[in-house]
Amino acid sequence: MNTSRHNHAIAAAALYWTLIAASAAAEPGSVSSGTPQPPADGPPAVAQPEETMHDMGSMDMSSMQGGRAPADARDPDYSDGQSMSPMPGMAESMDDDTRFGKLLFDQFEYVHGDNANGLAVDAQAYYGSDTDKLWLKLDGERTGGRLGETRTEALWAHATSAFWDTQLGVRHDFGDGPGRNWAAFGVQGLSPYWFDVEATAYVGQSGRTALRLEAEYDLLLTQKLIVTPDIEINAYGKRDPARQIGSGLSNVELGVRLRYEIARQFAPYVGFDWNRRVGGTADLVRTAGEPAFDHQIVAGIRFWF
Repeated sequence: MNTSRHNHAIAAAALYWTLIAASAAAEPGSVSSGTPQPPADGPPAVAQPEETMHDMGSMDMSSMQGGRAPADARDPDYSDGQSMSPMPGMAESMDDDTRFGKLLFDQFEYVHGDNANGLAVDAQAYYGSDTDKLWLKLDGERTGGRLGETRTEALWAHATSAFWDTQLGVRHDFGDGPGRNWAAFGVQGLSPYWFDVEATAYVGQSGRTALRLEAEYDLLLTQKLIVTPDIEINAYGKRDPARQIGSGLSNVELGVRLRYEIARQFAPYVGFDWNRRVGGTADLVRTAGEPAFDHQIVAGIRFWF
């Protein structure tokens, strides 16, 4: 009986001193703190969690994401290299005096059509701040040795949100008949899913009214090869036989262009255009001996600075 009690006392003392030694080893600054080193002939030490996280932090993250983007990669925010303040409403508290501009020839092309060949241009320029800009637009063509339907606009744009502007100004039409002047007001911007949209209403002389809708989208096949489909719809509230325009829906124009960006500012392209005149406009065009439907092969360059 005494021998059993003696053995129990020895076991309790051994457990007590084992706990004391473990507590001392866990204290900061203890000689035994840190990663234990294995014996020379033992298995390799397992990395501790903090050591693993340190090693991961020192890794090149581009190797985990498919490599680095090329130097001339497109801007993820579609800014085309333009610096913008965070929000238009914050301009007064930041640097609203900053002015910047851009000249873009979206289409500068040779046109091969059913009836004639020629040149066409669609260009625009702006200058101003994040919240207010002056826009100048030109859209027209010269085929068969004469100037075709051409539109010029001067618009004052005011940003109402990060992606949308309201526009107010004037429009002048010339070529293919007498000139026409219009007051213009509309909106322009990026819709959800990155569609570039313009919607403009016009009021002209002698009670004339018009509406123009245009949308296009850049579909990136690669960082340099881009397909751009676009659509333009025109409608008029009053007949204008002198310019071969009927009332109601006038024409629908569809296009698609494939461009290769040698640089962001310079890109040759090829494409197709389909222009369908409808309603009263189609009747007036046929009376003049021209087809109501026309398709064209185009080749040109897109550039900006």
